[in-house]
Amino acid sequence: MVKHLFKLLLIEDDSTLFNEIKERLTQWSYDVYGIQDFSNVTQEFIEIKPDLVIIDIQLPKFDGFHWCRMIRSHSNLPIIFLSSRDHPTDMVMSMQLGADDYIQKPFHFDVLIAKVQAILRRVYNYNTDNLELKTWCGATVDYERNVLTHDMGSIELTKNEIFILKLLIEKKNKIVTREELINSLWDDKRFISDNTLTVNVNRLRKKLDEIGLGSFIETKVGQGYMAIEEEAL
Repeated sequence: MVKHLFKLLLIEDDSTLFNEIKERLTQWSYDVYGIQDFSNVTQEFIEIKPDLVIIDIQLPKFDGFHWCRMIRSHSNLPIIFLSSRDHPTDMVMSMQLGADDYIQKPFHFDVLIAKVQAILRRVYNYNTDNLELKTWCGATVDYERNVLTHDMGSIELTKNEIFILKLLIEKKNKIVTREELINSLWDDKRFISDNTLTVNVNRLRKKLDEIGLGSFIETKVGQGYMAIEEEAL
């Protein structure tokens, strides 16, 4: 059982499914909150201050993608999407918005619980480590605040993005295989498509481009990725 009582916000308008998910998560000592007013999700999110959000795509008023954008404007906390739709663009959209995972309905509750546990363990155990500031390619990487600062400006990264960057920097100038990244990011890779990693890396590289560092993450076709230092160019 989980020792720490994490607060989870479940944004789901189907009351039957909400109660089923809440009951299962509560059994694992999670404190589960719901939304009272689906036209005011952002304000309730701010008041609840959850550690993780589980959000359905099809919601009244505005869809889950809209509320994910609103939440991301306030926080980089982990987000899991739920969806009964099976179109691949939904998964791509969720990853592009900074979601940490995507679960298609109907799903096994054990899968949901495993994903919640893996994300919370990765994000919060990792963030509570006593990490120092790191320097890479003239930029300062703040692992505590998920911020990269360079002469050309600063960028804020999601939990997945900073974790990927950390793994690559730790093995700079060496190839980190796709399998190694997937195993480190998601404990149960059976439920992760190869495209999910690609989307996360591409999103990280796009942000790095904003401060002139996108080219320092190289794709090694058929192998993985590599973070390089300026001297290695």
